[in-house]
Formats: sequence, structure tokens, C-alpha cells
Amino acid sequence: MPDKRKRVLVVDDDDDILEIISMVLESAGCDVLTANNGRDVSTLVASFSPDIILLDVMIGDMDGRDICKALKATPQTSATPIIIVSATHGWHTSHEKDCKADHYISKPFDIEQLVQEVFKYA
Repeated sequence: MPDKRKRVLVVDDDDDILEIISMVLESAGCDVLTANNGRDVSTLVASFSPDIILLDVMIGDMDGRDICKALKATPQTSATPIIIVSATHGWHTSHEKDCKADHYISKPFDIEQLVQEVFKYA
């Protein structure tokens, strides 16, 4: 029996990035849910139960590191892997707020690397 499809939540305020990541991961066999703001992340996580979350740092007026920290501090979501995907913040800044992200990928990203990291952590 094949493994179940990986469920990936992608949160980024750039609709083009959301579309690219969604297409790439869906073609790799994932179920993808996207959000272009951070306000509804907790609700989406509760309803979608993602295997992994890809999270931008700058999401409109929200900081993805704060969202990451909140998810990692919640018992129901603390074990869900989170990969920070950002053009403006390096791995060192993902640690500034001690958000406990599992990994970091910089933009622009290599599509094959993105897929590999999703399957590595999910």
C-alpha cells in the first residue's frame, strides 16, 4: 500500500510564490493548502492537519516567526515540522525569536531542494 499523500500548508503573502509551491508539491504527490495571511493559520492547521508547514517570515503585517513560535508552543501542533521560507531573513534571524523552526530555505529556492526538504521533514 502506498504511503498516504503528504499534507502541506503553505503560508506566504506572495500569491505567485503560493502558486509555484502549490504546483510543484502537487505534482510531487502532495495535498497542498495555501494561505496568503497569517491570521487564520491556527484554524487552517486544526482543520487541514498538515504533515508540514512552509511559512514565510514577512506575511503582510505578521511575522511568521511569531506564528511558528505559537504553533510550536501548542501541544496539538508542537510536533508539526515547520520550514521557514524567506528572502529577507537568514537562518540566523529565524532563531532571533527562538521560534523553533525545523529548517530554513532561502528565496529564491531550488525547486528540487524544496521538494526534498518537504519529504525529509514531513
